[in-house]
Amino acid sequence: MYADTQNEITRQVVRVAQLLLAYGADSELVEEISQRLGYALGLASVEISISSNSLVLTSLVHGRCITTTRRTREHGINMTVICELQRICLLTEKGLYGLYEVRKRVSRIRPKTYPTHYLVPMIGLSCASFCHMFGGDLAASILTFFASSVGMFVRISIAKHHFNLLLNFAVTAFVTTLIAQLGYQISFTETPKLPMAASVLMLVPGFPMINAISDMVKGHLNVGISRWGHATILTVASVIGITMAMQLGGLFL
Repeated sequence: MYADTQNEITRQVVRVAQLLLAYGADSELVEEISQRLGYALGLASVEISISSNSLVLTSLVHGRCITTTRRTREHGINMTVICELQRICLLTEKGLYGLYEVRKRVSRIRPKTYPTHYLVPMIGLSCASFCHMFGGDLAASILTFFASSVGMFVRISIAKHHFNLLLNFAVTAFVTTLIAQLGYQISFTETPKLPMAASVLMLVPGFPMINAISDMVKGHLNVGISRWGHATILTVASVIGITMAMQLGGLFL
């Protein structure tokens, strides 16, 4: 294998690892896909080291090592991207894709998101369903639907302007709770507490926490602790927003 070919394969493998980390894959999956793709493209060995915001990958062919470092930035959870990268790896292992095809397919990957006019009411409906499951009456469920829908719209609007994620969560929690506590102010529901609890469930960072535990259990302690800390800070930001809204509305924890 020529040096230029090894360089290009290493670039593609590390790019795949970078995308997997950016869109929410756990560290074990990143290592597995990177090594399998590297072996399928002709590398003799692929070693990868993952930290909270970067990764280092070393490839080996005929005693020649190439090491490259990449910085990683979170782009939000998107399983479409992760599944597409796994598909590319599988087809490469089967011999259907070569280096050129892998490069072309990876460059074409774009995260797919649901349209806002579909996403907002579905989030509202899911939170309203939780309110109903918790024992809320019809009025409480309707209030939950309205509060969580408005909150999700605010969250998406802030995200489009690329504000800090902590600020996003705090403002979204504040607006959502401010609307949800109307059940106390107007007294049109028998269960005014439930909309306040159910409407902010969309802010629970469940996936990052699951990944954090998975990483720590599988031995990736530094990445797991980092993800756990990030999820905890997001939760704290949400609590700050909720507390401010309750104080403004005259309610106290």
